[in-house]
Amino acid sequence: MTHKDKDQDKGPHKAEGAGPEAARKAEAMADLGAAFRGLGGFVEMLGTLVEKAEDIERQGEFKVKGLGDQARGVYGFSVRTGIGGVPQVRRFGNLNTGPKGPVVEDVREPLVDVFDEADEVIVTAEIPGVAENEISLALDGNHLALATTGRHRYAK
Repeated sequence: MTHKDKDQDKGPHKAEGAGPEAARKAEAMADLGAAFRGLGGFVEMLGTLVEKAEDIERQGEFKVKGLGDQARGVYGFSVRTGIGGVPQVRRFGNLNTGPKGPVVEDVREPLVDVFDEADEVIVTAEIPGVAENEISLALDGNHLALATTGRHRYAK
């Protein structure tokens, strides 16, 4: 992207000759694009962490103008350095890239840790804002599925 392109990309976008609905959608897409550009700092930090062999977790949240509470983006990642210094990077949240650009999903993907102990497997999932009666688990062989209902929806 050239310096000129960066300058043109700032601020709300308006659709030429379109109604207010098209202008709101264009502004929302510009906000999502800005969020993805902000993730570039995360990528740089990941490279530094891998070099230093540190463990870290970062997350964030943002709202998209013009779309109300329906479009709340949550994103994050976790970097853990395992045995032998091999880093494991795990992404979580409801912000994904679709064929037409950034997409905010209704269902979030929680951050999950699995501990394979001698006589049991322990699974922990970060699902803030969810009551115990809103959690459903299904075990099929070696596959465990987690889903939640209610205001905060998660699935893994």
